[in-house]
Amino acid sequence: MEDKNKLPLRIGVGIVLLNNKNNVFVGRRIDNPKKFWQLPQGGVDNNENLFQAAKRELEEETSIKSIKLIKELDSWLEYDLPQNLLGKIWNGKYRGQKQRWFIMKFIGSEKEINIKTKNPEFLAWKWIDFSKLTEIVVDFKLNVYSEIKKELESLKLN
Repeated sequence: MEDKNKLPLRIGVGIVLLNNKNNVFVGRRIDNPKKFWQLPQGGVDNNENLFQAAKRELEEETSIKSIKLIKELDSWLEYDLPQNLLGKIWNGKYRGQKQRWFIMKFIGSEKEINIKTKNPEFLAWKWIDFSKLTEIVVDFKLNVYSEIKKELESLKLN
């Protein structure tokens, strides 16, 4: 692949979903099941409101609708794909993502959670302490998850 910097960043959203113990929802990706987990995230459709996109992505990936918004992060968070994934993900149109993140509280019953969706992205899911976020994520998203962890620390959830 030639100069990846010529490719744009995909506009996306991410969701930090907290349960009533302030643990964070993470899913084990179908396409990378060995080690890594991630927070729900996805792309924004044309003319779609960012918060609406976040709610849609959360529902598409987890079936969850019962949420309350806690906070939208103030700034965009970005990551670049590693060289070996360029051209393979998103039909090679993007070099990474520029995401707006939302912290939400899950206010439903765990029976609502269903990752066997129409287009499943996760093999498994679990709740983890947010302090572990940077230990479970793929390397190229570490900067994003570090920022999210700092934001959660600033909310003094524990």
